[in-house]
Amino acid sequence: MTAPTARRTRVEALLAEAGTTYAEEAGIRLADTPAPLWQLLVLANVVSTRIKASIAVHAARELFAAGGRTPAGMAELTWQQRVDALGRAHYVRYDEGTSTRLGACAELVRERYGGDLRRLAREAGEQQARVEELLCEFPGIGPAGARIFCREAQAVWPFLRPVLDEKALEGARRVGLPGSAKALAALVDDDRLAVLAAALVRVALDKALADRVAEATP
Repeated sequence: MTAPTARRTRVEALLAEAGTTYAEEAGIRLADTPAPLWQLLVLANVVSTRIKASIAVHAARELFAAGGRTPAGMAELTWQQRVDALGRAHYVRYDEGTSTRLGACAELVRERYGGDLRRLAREAGEQQARVEELLCEFPGIGPAGARIFCREAQAVWPFLRPVLDEKALEGARRVGLPGSAKALAALVDDDRLAVLAAALVRVALDKALADRVAEATP
């Protein structure tokens, strides 16, 4: 088996084991429309804290179920309702601060972008670095949160591709795949880059999962 063929075989094994985006896990039907992009911002916000990704994803689902699927819906929730939604996901220690930040994010999205993050992309000139800078203006979103947003958003914002950051590259090295974004991107079609990025992050965070992927292929 040639090296390129072996790499593609390993990528397919990786995607079979871990090929679910975090947006999909959070119940977000990602599209280049206002509500799903807002939901992705919420997800990036709650994942950014020092808490298990599974808990953060559950927290996002609870917030959406409570009515926070749009900036207006999140703003209409009381601070306590947001805290309660986070609590149902066992999102402890960070629940009160996160509730405050999400309320502020909702107001900022409405006031600056008219509730539509596509306007952020346009303001950024569809440049990834500038998108990340603008995302960092939202309370609770730092460089890590901005990268999380972009990793997932590349599914619907092609101008971002490829977004395979250091966490994804760490996962690639763990399962014996190339350690460069360019080499990894060559292994899948562009429309699968978001799924690949998520899978690589998952194996970076879960050694047992990484071991299963490595053992499944030569």
